Amino acid sequence: MTHKRILVADRVRQPPADGFSWIDRRFLHEFAGRLTHDAIVLYFFLAAVSDKHGLSYWKDATVAVRLRMPEEAVVAARDELLQQDLVAYHPPLTQVLSLPVPQRVERGGRGGRGGLHGLNALAEILSPRDEA
Repeated sequence: MTHKRILVADRVRQPPADGFSWIDRRFLHEFAGRLTHDAIVLYFFLAAVSDKHGLSYWKDATVAVRLRMPEEAVVAARDELLQQDLVAYHPPLTQVLSLPVPQRVERGGRGGRGGLHGLNALAEILSPRDEA
């Protein structure tokens, strides 16, 4: 049995102050737009399977089967999340971190990408993009 230990003690996630989900709305507004579809799906998966400290120890092969993506895509998606400081990883543990300190985000009008809110933004993020 794997012994879980917190990887980044000062970044243990807490429920967001606004809203009611383990997925902080800031994730959608500040991070999702610069992540690939695979990285977003992996982030949601890790948030769903982690414990109260954000820790999980799912193997890449198992995650790949559950998310119906190649194992290499899981590794690449995790690398993106690491680069954005959204997770910590020390095999076999992954920790979903509290979001980094807020950055000033320029918001567009209602017609632009920055104007999407709620379910519309989520639907756009989760829609597979044509890479052609």
